Amino acid sequence: MAEGKNGFRHESLQDAKKVKAILESLAKGLAKGSLTFSDEDGEIVLEPRGLLNLKLTARKDEARHKLNIRVSWHAEDEVIEKKNLKVG
Repeated sequence: MAEGKNGFRHESLQDAKKVKAILESLAKGLAKGSLTFSDEDGEIVLEPRGLLNLKLTARKDEARHKLNIRVSWHAEDEVIEKKNLKVG
């Protein structure tokens, strides 16, 4: 857990089967509204609620292919208030 008490970061080499299993675990956590990340240094629990922002990017260079998936949301106590926009 290399990001301190408010964050979590993990990087490792995995085969496609293991990555698939991790993605399936993420999908299950999203479905139940609770994602737990842990290692020998600590644990963080995220609780996705409401609308989630999904950002997916893919890139293919000669020697390196890359897929990034980012999911974010506002915590319930940080919900942005809906305001009417006026343009004059």
